[in-house]
Amino acid sequence: MRSFGLAFNARFERWMFLIIPGSLVLGFFFSPWLARFVPAVPYLFAYVTLTMAIGCGFGQLRAVVRRPGVLMLTFLIAHVLSPLIAYGIGTLFFGADSPYVVGFVLFTIIPLGVSTVLWVGMSGGSIPLMLAMVVIDSALSPFVVPGGIHLLFHQAVKTDTWQMIRDLLLIIVIPTIIGVALYALSKGRIQEAVKPVAAPVSKLCFVLVVLLNAAAIAPYAEKLGGDLLRLVPLSLAMVGICYAVGYFGTMFYRNREVQVTVSYATGMRNISLGIVLAMGYFSPLTAVPVVLSILIQQPLATLHHYVLQKLHKTSSGVEG
Repeated sequence: MRSFGLAFNARFERWMFLIIPGSLVLGFFFSPWLARFVPAVPYLFAYVTLTMAIGCGFGQLRAVVRRPGVLMLTFLIAHVLSPLIAYGIGTLFFGADSPYVVGFVLFTIIPLGVSTVLWVGMSGGSIPLMLAMVVIDSALSPFVVPGGIHLLFHQAVKTDTWQMIRDLLLIIVIPTIIGVALYALSKGRIQEAVKPVAAPVSKLCFVLVVLLNAAAIAPYAEKLGGDLLRLVPLSLAMVGICYAVGYFGTMFYRNREVQVTVSYATGMRNISLGIVLAMGYFSPLTAVPVVLSILIQQPLATLHHYVLQKLHKTSSGVEG
C-alpha cells in the first residue's frame, strides 16, 4: 500500500500538466451533472490545507511571522503592482471606462488562492510561508478588495465579511491549527507516516476542486460573447505577468524557496471569492476577465511548475 501510494503521487506530479487542464475541460462538459457537488469545494480545500499543514511546526510559522519583509513585498506585488499593471493593460486596449478594466483589476486584488499551497508544496516552495500569507491576506481582504476598487474607480463594492471570515476559518485556519498541532504531537513524524495515503488523496481532492470550480463557472463562460478574441490573450498575458512579477520581484533574495512561493502567491487568486464578487457586485461584462483569469490560472500553474523544475535542474547542473 505504501509503495502504491508513493508511486501514484509521483506519477500524478509527472502528468499534472495534462491532468489539471483535463479536469477543467471535464468540468465544463459535465457541468449540469457536477453542479450539485460544488458546495463540497470548501471541504476538499480544507483537506488539502490539512495535508500541507502536517508538515509545518509552530517554530516554522513563528519564523515566518518574525520576518515580515517577504510578506509585505508579496502583498505589495500582488495588490499594488499587479492592479496597476492590470489597469494599464486594460485601459490601453479597452479605454479607462470599460467594465473589462474593472474585471482585470478585480482579479489582481482578490486574496491569494488556497490551492496555491499545494502547488508551492509540489514545486519546492515554503508551505509555512504560503499558509501564513493566505491566512493574513484573506483576513485583510474585506478591506483590500473594496478599498482597491474604490481608489482606482471610485466605485463602492459590498462584501459579506462574516461569510468570508467563516470560509477562511473552514478552509485555512482550522485545518492549519489541526495540522500544526498533529506535527507537534508527533514530533514531526506524522507527515512521512501518512504520506502514502494522505498525499494521493490530497491530489485527488485538488483535481475535484478544479473539476467542480470549472463546473460552477461553465454557465457564465458560455455567455462571454464576441470579445473573447481580445480578452482571452489579454487574460492569459495578465495571469502570466502576475506569476512573473512575483518570481522576478524576489530575485534579490537569491533564495529559490522564496521565489517559488511568492511567484505562485502573486499568480493565483481565490477562485470562489473571485466568482462571487464578479457575478454578485458588478456587471456581467466586468465578470468576464475575472472568469477567464480564474480559468487560466490553473493551466498556467501547471506550466509554471514545469518551468520551475527545468530552472531548478539547470541551476543544479551549473552548480554541480
